[in-house]
Amino acid sequence: MMALAIPAYGQVTLSDAAARAKQALFAHDAEGLVGASSNLVLQIPGADPSSPLGRSQAIELLRRYFRPAEERGLDVTAIREVEPGRGFVELARRYVVAGTTELRRETLFLGYRLQGRDWRLVELRSAP
Repeated sequence: MMALAIPAYGQVTLSDAAARAKQALFAHDAEGLVGASSNLVLQIPGADPSSPLGRSQAIELLRRYFRPAEERGLDVTAIREVEPGRGFVELARRYVVAGTTELRRETLFLGYRLQGRDWRLVELRSAP
């Protein structure tokens, strides 16, 4: 029996999407986090949440958002499919701003939509 190949950005389950998001966030890999998403709503410091951003603009804003931070911990705290084809992932992030020692915490909420067999990131919100 032949194994099915999973595309580079493909996530068969929402748990797979959560694991890839955690890995990308911890590595500050904005492109890996955005994946194959074409539009993304960002609600993070430095981004206007009024409308979805194109892929390249979202990647650049995420790079700026990640730049001053040094990760100390990142945990997936919730994975839920809220309705068929729509899900969210919640992560607890611990980091310090480069050059400081004060540990900061924030919660990240990632919204996903199922497109074919891929869970695609459509929204990322940050809350202190």
